[in-house]
Amino acid sequence: MALTPAQTNSSATAIQGEVTTLLGRGSEFEGKLSFEGTVRVDGKLSGEIFTDDTLIIGEGAEVNAEISVGAIIIEGTVHGNIHAKRSVEIHTPARVRGNISTPALSIDKGVIFDGQCQMEPNGAGAGKGRVPAAVASEATVD
Repeated sequence: MALTPAQTNSSATAIQGEVTTLLGRGSEFEGKLSFEGTVRVDGKLSGEIFTDDTLIIGEGAEVNAEISVGAIIIEGTVHGNIHAKRSVEIHTPARVRGNISTPALSIDKGVIFDGQCQMEPNGAGAGKGRVPAAVASEATVD
């Protein structure tokens, strides 16, 4: 399995710090993933993901999971709900299908997002009604 310590020159990594673990292209993982530090996924992952730290979904990655993280940066494909305690960044050419709960959301022009977004400080009220991302006051669309 290719879940190994790694370094990368991605701009997303420069923002979040050094990648401590990489699930590389061509790798597949199914199950529950829990970690500390920054993990980058460039392969296929399905199941559940839990961390208080940062998850990076690289371009070409395919993730089908329920995701609960501190922060997430998405450049690949995600199917599943995302709960982020700090922030969600979705960069081109990402595709996200699922609901997002986070206090801070950034979506680049050209991203495909099919779901609903709820934005409240610290992700509070995750079980309450959903607010479209375009209405949320802290959402930014580049």
